[in-house]
Amino acid sequence: MTHMKRIAVALMTSAALVAGGGAMAQDGAKIFVVGGKADDPFWAIVKKGFDDASLVVESHGGSATYLQPQTYDNLGPDAANLVRTAMSQGATAIAVPDWVPEAQDEAIKAAVDAGIPVIVFNAGGYEKAEALGALNYIGSDEYLAGKAGGEYIAKNGATKVLCVNTIPGAANLEARCKGVIDGVTAAGGTAEQLPLPPTSFGNPTAVAEAIKAQLLKNPDVNGIITISAGDADSAANGIMQAGAPGRIKLGTFDMNQTNLDRIKGGAQLFSIDQQPYLQGFLAVSLLDSHVNFGTELPTKPVLTGPAIVDASNVDQTMAGVKLGAR
Repeated sequence: MTHMKRIAVALMTSAALVAGGGAMAQDGAKIFVVGGKADDPFWAIVKKGFDDASLVVESHGGSATYLQPQTYDNLGPDAANLVRTAMSQGATAIAVPDWVPEAQDEAIKAAVDAGIPVIVFNAGGYEKAEALGALNYIGSDEYLAGKAGGEYIAKNGATKVLCVNTIPGAANLEARCKGVIDGVTAAGGTAEQLPLPPTSFGNPTAVAEAIKAQLLKNPDVNGIITISAGDADSAANGIMQAGAPGRIKLGTFDMNQTNLDRIKGGAQLFSIDQQPYLQGFLAVSLLDSHVNFGTELPTKPVLTGPAIVDASNVDQTMAGVKLGAR
């Protein structure tokens, strides 16, 4: 079944439920999703899932609104303020990543205490979601994803690995790097986190220069894992500038077309996919169903990853990218 046919089936199913007298909210759900910047390649895929699920919300007479920070420089407090914005605008359901718990938990708990159904997605994990009183967690287990990546790169010959973190302090990214370090260590290698200033995120030149400097300073480093697809592109440039393309095994969390082209061409070892399209689509559609029909999944958490994309399955993955779902 094609991507658009799936959406059509979802809409027809929803319409049938309405026609059959389902106990919908009187005016439909008013769903707010707090997410990353829509011009960020990763979050653009989440936003695509959000947009597609919004069709279902609108078919029920509701609305879905996507809220995003202007920058990532003050991510936790900005995300907390966006939750408060959603509440002030009459949200009947909210989906939000818990990127920086110490800055966001108070706002998320306030929404729950106000009787607003909340789904934590993308970052935070189920234990945190449960502690806050949220309905569920949708996303990847960041620590397990990092550990899988660390084990994979070590088994493929990397003995000293850097996990490059361009947003240090963000709970999900810290968990990724911790998992990488533990995975590499378990496989007999060594690894450490390379934290860069938050302003380096989205600045390819700054990230490439920082990685180049580390490689020139530490010639025994032979593996790099970045926390985003864009950072992997920067890392590839830094590796080239350091004259180390044959020495460094490169992996990353998430992926873009350039990453996949490198994997296919042999210049990048792997990517760790958490299927962001599903995170956006499921967060919106499950909240809409909960508000309108009282449904709730017994599966907790709802994991959308991780999956290792390497030379063995890159062609199939590229097919999904063409549909905007990978």
